[in-house]
This record gives sequence, structure tokens and C-alpha cells, in this order.
Amino acid sequence: MRTEPRTLLAWLCGRDKVTYRRFAQDFTKHGGRIFGNGSASPTCGETQFRRWTGGQLQGLPVPEACQILEAMWPGYTAEQLFGPPPKTDPQAPANDLEERVRMTAEEALEGADATASASISDNSIDELRDQVETEARRYHLMPPAEAYESVDRLRLAIERQRDRTQVPVQQQQLMILNGQAAALLAVAAFDLGYFPSARSLARTAAVFGETTRFTPLQAFADGTLAYIAYHTGNATEAVAKAARALSYGGLGDMAHRRHQAIKARAHAHLGDVDAARKAILLSSQDGQGHRDDLHDGVGGEFAFSLERLAMSTSTTALVIGDAAQAEADARRALELIAQRPSEEQSAHVRAGAAADLAHARLMAGDVDGAAEALQPVWKVPAEKRQTGIVVRTARIGRHLNRPEYHGSSVPKELRERIEDFNRVSPPHRIGPHIGLLAIES
Repeated sequence: MRTEPRTLLAWLCGRDKVTYRRFAQDFTKHGGRIFGNGSASPTCGETQFRRWTGGQLQGLPVPEACQILEAMWPGYTAEQLFGPPPKTDPQAPANDLEERVRMTAEEALEGADATASASISDNSIDELRDQVETEARRYHLMPPAEAYESVDRLRLAIERQRDRTQVPVQQQQLMILNGQAAALLAVAAFDLGYFPSARSLARTAAVFGETTRFTPLQAFADGTLAYIAYHTGNATEAVAKAARALSYGGLGDMAHRRHQAIKARAHAHLGDVDAARKAILLSSQDGQGHRDDLHDGVGGEFAFSLERLAMSTSTTALVIGDAAQAEADARRALELIAQRPSEEQSAHVRAGAAADLAHARLMAGDVDGAAEALQPVWKVPAEKRQTGIVVRTARIGRHLNRPEYHGSSVPKELRERIEDFNRVSPPHRIGPHIGLLAIES
């Protein structure tokens, strides 16, 4: 006879079909990320797991265990996890059915390929290609932690197929897909605040791009390495990586737009205002109507929309101290994103542009206008407050720490709200704080 779950933790484990073995693996993995791999990292035995999910615990576990559990289920506090489960879950049947359909489709496809020894079906590669495209196009809708887990499962599926074929053209196609998955993982790791891992994953994507001679992937990876570099205080390296990204042949206009925007920011961090303005100008040019199979073909997170360009240009203008251009471009980004269907609107771009607009108004001395501009930022759920938003709001907080704002109520309220906003973000809760010190300084 099935018993009803007594805690939210038990309910979540049941909903997500988390067995003790998977729970222990995830608990150890998140513990290693937070506390490092070693004796200091907590573990969870099966008896303890049964007590936690059986509602037999008095109070809460040790703080370290609570921190790990909160990282495993972003958006829930330890108090909520050990509290009562929700009374209803109206979406559960639909979600369960969707998961069952997905698993059935995957199992059926693997079964159809089971007889192949030296090759796999081209349909299997087509299916993986569709899945990579889906992950790229829905990335902006997902919390980065959820996106990372989903793309990593896809990466493993691609690896399994690579091990099953000896056909060169299939190996080539699977390596490109593997590189695209690594590139998405690099973006997610960066959004979570794991900068060394993001750098390694971007380099992995670059290697796959180089091996397959798929230059759009090489360019995307170098562009990612460039913005990781300037976020971690290596502006000279960032300029070099951005320049290399622009040097590859076979890139479309959108790729050039992305990498010129990254190069502009790198020059701005380096203090080269003229070079930054030149790159901004080049990023805004119409181009020649050229496309490539990654930035345009796959699109999604690999694309670089006009509102994303406007947001990036606004941030670069802030770095070089041009408040007027920063406000104009931030406004343009918000206007452009408002024109898209709701399912295509990126919360990250909207919040980033709103934060830039607020910062520009602060630079012009308009505190009340800044407070008004920040309203869309506060609406971003905790699990979606990725690195870009954390960096922008932290810079606003530092600006509000200036002596001229001391004793004023609105700046004080904004500083406190920013601190609370960032404290529960994934980069602060589960990311390495050493990296955050670098990007927030």
C-alpha cells in the first residue's frame, strides 16, 4: 500500500523519481561543488535518507546538509523541504505523462539501434540533432541549473552513440553535436558562477570545432572564452579571444555581431574607449546577408538577437562611462523584447537591460528613476538570477555605496534589496564565491 509523502522533500523525490542511489549521488556531487571533495563534504546514508523522506526528523539537519539540499532543489529553503508537502499538484499528471512519453521515445530509439554494430541509424543522429536544437532554443526559459542537468544528459547520450559507430561521417556529425552540447554547458556553468569549469567546457567545444573544422563552433567557443576572461579580470586575453573568434571563415552576420559586441566589452574593460566604440559600430552594421549553421541554423542560445545586442552595447557604454548611450541602448533592448511573443522573451535580457537602465540613470543622478527601472529585475525568480544579472545589480549596489548617498532612504533601500536579491541567486548559493569576488569587484 502506497503511503502519502509526509514532507516536501519526500514529495519532490517521488515527483522526480529520485531513488536513494540517485539522491546519494546528487547529494555528494553538490556537496563537492560547495565544500570541495574530501572529508569535510557531508554524505547521506540510506538510513538518514529514509528518516528525511519519512518525516522522522526533529528539526533540521546540520547547516551543511541544508545548504546542499537547497542547492539540489533551487527555490526551496530547508524549512520548506522538511515541511509538509503541497496539498495538490494539478500539473503532475501532465508532467508525468510527458516524462513517460519522452522516456518511451528514447528507449524505443535505442532499441531500434541495438542491432547496429559498426554504425548507427542516421535517424538516431537526426534525433540527437533535434534535441540539441531544442535545448539551445529553450535555454532562455530554464533556470541555468536545470538547463545544465538537461544538456549534460544529452551529452552522455551523444557519447554513447559515438561509441557505437565507426563510420567517419557519423563520427564527424556526432562530434559536432558533442561540441554544441559542451558549448551550452559552458554557458550554463558561467551563468551558475563556475568560471573555471565554464572555461574548460568552452575549450572542449573549441576542440570539437577544430577537429571537425566546424568554424562557427570554434568562433562561439572563443567568444565564450572572451567574456569569461573579462569577467574574471583578464581583459587583454578577452580582446585576443574575441579577435580570434572574428578571424574564422564561414561565419554569418549574426556571429560577427556577437563577437564584435564581446570585443567591444573587452576593449572597454581594458580602458580602450576608441576601440570599444569602433567595435560597437561594427556590431551594429547590417552585414551581407550571410548565415551559418550554428548561430543561425541552430539558433536559440547560439543566436544573438538585436535586443541582446542592445543590452550588451548598453553595458559596454556603462563600462566606458557613457550614461546617455547606455540609457538609449537599454531602452531599445526593452522595446525590442516587448515586441516578441511572450514565449520568446528572455527574462535575462529584460532584467539585464532594466538593470543597465537603472545604472545609467544613477550615473545621471536620477535615483528615483533608477528605482523605477529596477522593477522588472525584482520579478526574476531566484533560480533564474544568473551571473549576468548578479554582476549588473552588484555594480549598482557599489555605485549606491558612494558617500553622496549615505543617509538617504531610497539608496539605502535599494542597496539592501540588491543584497537580498543576490544572496539567493545560484551564483551566490551554489557557485564558488571566489569567482564572484572577482566579477563583483
